[in-house]
Amino acid sequence: MLRPGSFALTLLLSMLTGIGPLSMDMYLASLPSIGRLLDASTSQVQLTISAYLIGFAIAQIFHGPLSDRHGRRPLLLATLGIYLLATLACALSFSIETLIAARFVQAVGGSGASVLARAIVRDMYEGSRIGRELARMAAIMALAPLVAPLIGGVLETSFGWRSNFVMLFGFGTVAWVMVWFLLPETVRQRAPEPVSIASTLRSFRRFLADSGFVIHLGIATCCLCGLFAWISSGAFVLQDIYGLSPLAFGLAFAVSSSGYMVGTMIAARFVMRWGSGKTMGLGAACMALGGLAMIVQLAFTSHGGFGVIAAVALYLIGMGMTLAQAQAGALLPFPDRAGAASSLLGFTTQTSSAIVGAILGHMLGLTAWPLAIAMLLAGGLSLLLWTLSRSARARDDTAQ
Repeated sequence: MLRPGSFALTLLLSMLTGIGPLSMDMYLASLPSIGRLLDASTSQVQLTISAYLIGFAIAQIFHGPLSDRHGRRPLLLATLGIYLLATLACALSFSIETLIAARFVQAVGGSGASVLARAIVRDMYEGSRIGRELARMAAIMALAPLVAPLIGGVLETSFGWRSNFVMLFGFGTVAWVMVWFLLPETVRQRAPEPVSIASTLRSFRRFLADSGFVIHLGIATCCLCGLFAWISSGAFVLQDIYGLSPLAFGLAFAVSSSGYMVGTMIAARFVMRWGSGKTMGLGAACMALGGLAMIVQLAFTSHGGFGVIAAVALYLIGMGMTLAQAQAGALLPFPDRAGAASSLLGFTTQTSSAIVGAILGHMLGLTAWPLAIAMLLAGGLSLLLWTLSRSARARDDTAQ
């Protein structure tokens, strides 16, 4: 069995966390061919993305409480099993309706891996070590948005769209085998009451009554709202407004995304020296500066796309330093309900950020101002929440 603190354990938890992003990003290059080969409209093909996002968000509510009651390892094996069956159904789909339904079920299974990986970290670690482990996982997982579209493009060109899901099936199988043979049960004391809607709501009310949880939940939500603002509008801003080619956009997106990897590496390297609170504060300041830099360059300079890319990279560096520490701060007070706390954290952040992305998509016009304002608000609110959280962070530092 893997030992806490080992790189092998970090790698396994990163794989589990990365299942969600890989399942979203890897097949994007195949969307046009899916529509053509399954005789589906563009709107129908887009539903394969929407169904996945909806299933991922909703299912997170239940995975955590169930794992608090029945253990992380059994639920991980079950949810990964659901993911594998649904991924196989995706690969074998011969109608767009079947593919949409299979994507929803795939998300139900895949979301369990993400929720439970965070809960396992809380089970195994205390204090700043939670933030360091989540940052190390995030640094590895940051490769997913850089590598997945490239792998998907190669698979699409060489073998067709179904090969993307075959690859995901293989990845999920490796994760399932590693959990079966290498991951110990990490729940120290299982929840005594049966899982029900009433018990889940009671747990959620308990979390929301804790100021530290609410503050860190707010910071994590702001982080991802800014990220989804960029994801939902980046292609439009850089290609339609600033005239970048699709290839140039891909390179620009990779450059800006590398900022997140840099931020997670900084956090993983220095959080034990600085503490979670200081690391999160420095990251929130970088996020706010990134949003402000975009506002300034839109208002007073003519750097165009380059200025947007640089501002987004600065924001994502800050997000890499902040997000894992905010997640750790939200989970820290609840060692007995880490699964349920991780569920509420994941559901709230993903749902809020998806809503922001959808709203921003309808606001874009002839300028990048909606994106700049959204990122400034996300970074500024993160910094404000961090500034107002002195008492909660002092309590956490005492606990550490």
